[in-house]
Amino acid sequence: MVVGITGGIGCGKSTVTELFFKLGVKVVDADVIAREVVQPDTEALAAIAVKFGDQILLANGRLDRAKLRAIIFDNSADKLWLESLLHPIIRSRISSRLRTPETIANCSANPHYALLSSPLLLETDQHTMTDCIIVIDIDPEIQIHRSMLRDNNSREQIERIIRSQIPRAERREKADIIIDNSGTIAQLTTQINQIHQQLIATAATFSVRSHR
Repeated sequence: MVVGITGGIGCGKSTVTELFFKLGVKVVDADVIAREVVQPDTEALAAIAVKFGDQILLANGRLDRAKLRAIIFDNSADKLWLESLLHPIIRSRISSRLRTPETIANCSANPHYALLSSPLLLETDQHTMTDCIIVIDIDPEIQIHRSMLRDNNSREQIERIIRSQIPRAERREKADIIIDNSGTIAQLTTQINQIHQQLIATAATFSVRSHR
């Protein structure tokens, strides 16, 4: 069984993913894969450099992710071009990682499921590779505050990013399980432990159903 997990900016997705990992769950992290596919000497990075020029490269030849984000944030055509380039590559690599012998073995023993962690699980078609969707939810004011502290951005910048993402209500509607991360790390850990046991019980009787 593959469980997808997602949430908006500042929701604590990395923290939640790490807590599942510490419980022994096999994790496939779309953020990690997204960085891998634009490493130096990859075809994707070469195509990006041709499209946007060497201005998006750091001195060491790596992608300047902040500069690229700034370029595409208000340019829908450039954003669509980049997504059309990267999303199929990322999806293919995710699919490959989910089918590795390690993942299959992990899913046929304890804890019976693998976790796909992705910020764009619902915005792309990545959710079709999962059998259950977990959404990390957070009070909007706490979300803004945490994001400002973490990223050293202004409130206006964070609010613009939130508006560019799938609406909170839509994200919650698509969830099979919702994690409330508005509280303390202790409260979050308790939720994760309970959900982990719930997923083990579900996976024990799980038969592959048609994906969404």
